[in-house]
Amino acid sequence: MINVVGLGYIGLPTALMFAAHGVEVVGTDYNKTLVDTLNAGKTTFEEEGLDELFLEAAAKGIRFSHEYQRTDLYIVAVPTPYDKASKKVDAGFVEKAVEDVLEVCPKGATIVVESTVSPGTIDKHVRPVVEEKGFVIGEDIHLAHAPERIIPGNMVYELKHNSRTIGADSREVGEKVRALYSSFCQGEIVVTDIRTAEMTKVVENTFRDINIAFANELAKICRSDNMDVYEIIRIANKHPRVNILTPGPGVGGHCISVDPWFLVGDYPGLANIILSARKINDSMPDFVLERIHHIMQENHMTDVGRVGLYGLTYKENVDDMRESPTLQMLQSMERHLCGGQIKVYDPYVARDVVRNQYHDLESFLQDVDMVVLLVGHDEIKEHMEKLKGKVILDTRHICFLDGTYRL
Repeated sequence: MINVVGLGYIGLPTALMFAAHGVEVVGTDYNKTLVDTLNAGKTTFEEEGLDELFLEAAAKGIRFSHEYQRTDLYIVAVPTPYDKASKKVDAGFVEKAVEDVLEVCPKGATIVVESTVSPGTIDKHVRPVVEEKGFVIGEDIHLAHAPERIIPGNMVYELKHNSRTIGADSREVGEKVRALYSSFCQGEIVVTDIRTAEMTKVVENTFRDINIAFANELAKICRSDNMDVYEIIRIANKHPRVNILTPGPGVGGHCISVDPWFLVGDYPGLANIILSARKINDSMPDFVLERIHHIMQENHMTDVGRVGLYGLTYKENVDDMRESPTLQMLQSMERHLCGGQIKVYDPYVARDVVRNQYHDLESFLQDVDMVVLLVGHDEIKEHMEKLKGKVILDTRHICFLDGTYRL
């Protein structure tokens, strides 16, 4: 049996996938409401294929509990935010989860950390916890790191098909963990040491962040001199070794917008390109606000209450709002005391999370004169004709109606 600790965006799909492929699983989370919801047969967030996977796992006997289980293998998938002052990883949730595991686990147990961490986190934060409890690492407790590599909106497919990295202190432990993940993972599973596994995951997301930043900086340069960044990127990408991404309103989610800061915090003075990329991407929500202001002036609009933001999530067709550019924009507006009237709508966000939030497209469009497209949900792509007659700022390059403004 394995005990999956933390049943959020990563832990829950992972637990379900193991169970659906015949592994005995108990999922544990401190959130009583979340556990009760799962025990009632309901998933806790929207994700393509997740409900079907839940049914498969339930048929195979997956269980959910508030209590940690006594078993020989644990997978820790708890949040790892970063400290906004130091930019270093906040390993507090991981430390607490490992402490709780050590209260119940037998000697010889393996603890696999799936949470994304900065290189050296397990050495600095996990090993001391184990040793302080009187366990000998490598004898009483075995440690491994198996960073997730999935994206909201395609989690179920990527869990099965993406390659994985297993970091472990010994080849024997690494192979044991690899055999476990092989129960469902059809991609290549590479076994290496823990520190390399930690660094590899952070580097992957940092690479993507830097490439996004280049596209976003191009958008700013082109806007400053009245050039079409999209046409420039289209032509440049015809070069066989060039693949420039599309600029956007900012970077959200819990990976690309967070993980690069780990390197900035741990390697100050060395992570210079990484720091610049983070600053560029973090500046995009304010850049969009500036574009809104200029477009309102050009169209003689004086009432911000007639402006509507389409999209609250950080990417299309999911309900995940973590580090969302839209929320960053609204926070910036609040700081400047002008965020009380602007209207917001997202078809994937059912509960009220911000002021002036709408819950159907028709009412939202009826009450605004300007629409800012911040997320490319399929809903708006399929109903683009409903935007005719509106002033449109398209930050996702999805609208081709005449007169549409772009970044």
